[in-house]
Amino acid sequence: MTTETIAAPRFISYVPLTDLTPAPRNPKRHELELIIASIDMHGLVEIPVVDERTQTTLHGHGRRESLLEMQARGMRTPGGIVTDEDGNWLVPILRGWSSKSDAEAEALAIKLNRLPGEGGWDPREFAEVLEDLATGDAELFDSLAIPHDEIDQMLRQVDPETLPGGIREDEPATLHLPDGGERDGLNPDDDGRDPHTSCPACGHLFTPGRR
Repeated sequence: MTTETIAAPRFISYVPLTDLTPAPRNPKRHELELIIASIDMHGLVEIPVVDERTQTTLHGHGRRESLLEMQARGMRTPGGIVTDEDGNWLVPILRGWSSKSDAEAEALAIKLNRLPGEGGWDPREFAEVLEDLATGDAELFDSLAIPHDEIDQMLRQVDPETLPGGIREDEPATLHLPDGGERDGLNPDDDGRDPHTSCPACGHLFTPGRR
């Protein structure tokens, strides 16, 4: 005999930002300025999740903190956020999931933060996407804020022969500095600028985002 499990429906509701209660413990740390910049550019895309049992935030503490800071700074209302008659921000939240215990809630919170990054990146496709962004929309590329050493490490994993317009086998993807000097890794005329990285697809030099 089989037992049928009926899952609670998931639904979205809007609540005052100030009513979005954080979990008692949240070990995840956040780069708030990067989150703020992303929300300001794209709007709130990934919405916070609330645990019905505890009525506290399960996932989305960084977005919650960032939105509170954006509102405190008087920044424009981001896409995805609505305002009430008093101008207060109302944030969409995903509801319908209820934990069985505090332990389950904390375990799932960790999974929701860790699992998306566990698969890593496909270096070849990542290089292609970065190249398209670097050459097609510098502002979007810069908004990725990926450290140049991280991009360089990724490019070293790419077989240039697998990329459209790939370079010769004896020209591996490397981190290229501007010509004319090596003072702190920069050209004397490039004070304050980041080193450049060449794409293995076409050799295009671009400047990765800063830390």
